[in-house]
Amino acid sequence: MNNNLERLIKQNIPFTSPQMKAQVGFLYLAYCYTSTQQAYFKQYGITLQQYNILRILRGQYPKPANISMLRDRMLDKMSDVSRLVDRLQKMDYVTKEPNEVDKRNADVLITELAMHLLSKIDEKGVETATIFNKISEEEVHTFNQIVDKLLGLL
Repeated sequence: MNNNLERLIKQNIPFTSPQMKAQVGFLYLAYCYTSTQQAYFKQYGITLQQYNILRILRGQYPKPANISMLRDRMLDKMSDVSRLVDRLQKMDYVTKEPNEVDKRNADVLITELAMHLLSKIDEKGVETATIFNKISEEEVHTFNQIVDKLLGLL
């Protein structure tokens, strides 16, 4: 059996259980994956969280989204969505207007410039910048089944 995790975290003592190894391995893999993705999106001048917002807005287009809807759909629930939207607005990737019904909220709409950016990213292929293209289709399918099962337990 491979001990890649133990080697990477320089652990000499065996894990107390396979479940503990799975937890630490999952956290380590998530951190590595996030770091890789952050570095990938840096070349486009955006963060992983900003990319997530732009993808949500593209899916909503031509309808606007509001801040609370974006917050609910974000992958990173700890993100400060208002701040992220403000930065995207400064980059001309979104427009933000007061909501006609709820003045405390804002309608956010993706711009053509952001659509063009997402097209460029799609063209290059975000998935080619991941570890998942280094394992077989069957392994990816198995991984997805396990993720779905674990998410169903939340």
